[in-house]
Amino acid sequence: MSALKDRLRADLTSAMKSRDELRTATLRMVLAAVSAEEVAGKEARELSDDDVLAVLRREAKRRREAAEAFGAAGRAEQAERERAEGEVVAGYLPAQLDDADLAALVADVVTRTGATGMKDMGRVMGAANAEVAGRADGSRVAAEVRRQLG
Repeated sequence: MSALKDRLRADLTSAMKSRDELRTATLRMVLAAVSAEEVAGKEARELSDDDVLAVLRREAKRRREAAEAFGAAGRAEQAERERAEGEVVAGYLPAQLDDADLAALVADVVTRTGATGMKDMGRVMGAANAEVAGRADGSRVAAEVRRQLG
């Protein structure tokens, strides 16, 4: 079993003991998503820490998108709940790159790949996403690549 999954379970137990409703509900939701991922496909498998991180990134993105949708619909209370859940999930993700570090990383990738314009965006995105490794949202990476190639 992955160490991250063990940590999620242990944190769920402590959240339940401290009667932290938000954290308990969020960790249950995340562990349910991890379990669903384990049994998805033709046969069940044990997820590695990287696989669990991918599930956590997906759940964090869902919380962000749901918060935006609720906010746009004028449902501030639900939007705030989604943001709070997103913060709990974000606590298990690697630290995000700030804008300056992301710009430097993309500039390095552009130089290494020899990209000259937007026609090379796919090649640059592939290399940049491999280096970012979950430390920045894909839309942020794409926006920075567009800015530097455009």
